[in-house]
Parts: sequence; C-alpha cells; structure tokens
Amino acid sequence: MSNTSIVQLGQNDPVLKPILDRVVLKPLESTRQPFHDLMSCIVEQQIHYRSTKGIFQKLLDRAELQWLTLENFEQFEERALPHLKISMSKVETIGRVVEFFETHSQLDWFSQTDAEVRAWWKPVKGVGTWTVDMFLLYTLERPNVFPAEDYRLKKIMDQLYDWSPKPSLNAQRKAIAAQWSPHASTAVRYLLAYQKQLNTASL
Repeated sequence: MSNTSIVQLGQNDPVLKPILDRVVLKPLESTRQPFHDLMSCIVEQQIHYRSTKGIFQKLLDRAELQWLTLENFEQFEERALPHLKISMSKVETIGRVVEFFETHSQLDWFSQTDAEVRAWWKPVKGVGTWTVDMFLLYTLERPNVFPAEDYRLKKIMDQLYDWSPKPSLNAQRKAIAAQWSPHASTAVRYLLAYQKQLNTASL
C-alpha cells in the first residue's frame, strides 16, 4: 500500500478521505497458504460473521495444527470437524475443495491473474464469489478487489454513503467501488477497519 494510492483514493472519494486520515491500517500479511485460507473461508461462511470469531482457529487447536494442509487434513477431519455443526452441502463443498487441491497440487496461485483465479474456482460448486474475493484480497494480496457480497462491507457503506432511491443499492455500491480502482482493496480494508473501530467503541 503506497501513499500514492491513499492520496488517489481520498481525491476520488470525499466520503472515504476522513477515514483514510483517521484509521491506522496494519500491513496486510498474507499467510501464503491457499488451502488453509480457502478452508477457513468455507468454515466461517457457514455462520453469521458476528459469531465466527476464532471458530476456525479453535478447530485447528482441537486438531493440534498450526496450518491446515492436504497432508494433515485427515487429522483435522477426524479431530475437529465433528465439533462443527455444518450442513451436508457444506461438508460436500469441503470435500470438493480437497479434491480440487489434490488434482491441481502444482498450480501456482500467485502467478495467476485475477480472472484466471476466478475461472479456476467457477466450476467448483460451493465456492462462491465471496470466497474467491476473500482469497484474492487476503491470500493473494491483489490490489483491486471489491467483495460486493461481503455483509460487513455493505453495512458500513450503507451507513456512510447517501444513497438515492434508484438505482439499486448494489449498483450504487459498485459505482463507488469503480471510483476506487485500481486501489479498491485498500479502500475495502480501510472501511472494514473503520467498522471494526466503531463496533469496538460501542461495546
């Protein structure tokens, strides 16, 4: 994240500018563990975000694992997954992701374009747009990702921006995100950090 990107975001979006000035954003440190992160998203997505804090980490602790890999997944499956109440469709998604990584074990995710990453996951049932957006944003650290389906992001945008009755809220959110390009990821991270500050202050 460069000063140039922050200056451009502030110039293009006056609503975002005071947040850029106020929020201290921690550097993004990717785990660089694609399998681990995908599984985390799938597990956490099952439950509303307010109740998911630490769920995946607790499962790892149960399985006595630091990172979830293909090699130790069986241990995770035996020791941790039975303690998580998830739907059969979610169990099937987990199985499909495991199979995908086994089949494409040599795939270098970090060399793929955003469009290529999305194309790889599109045929995999259960891995939706939100999951892929999180993968691109946090694991692959792509600079221009707007996760339009993220509940937290939609909530904070709806609080900050003065939407008109028409067009749809989704269209208006995407129009704002277009102003952030090519630094949408930075804008998103600032907004989510700002929302977290508001939630903490209200406790």
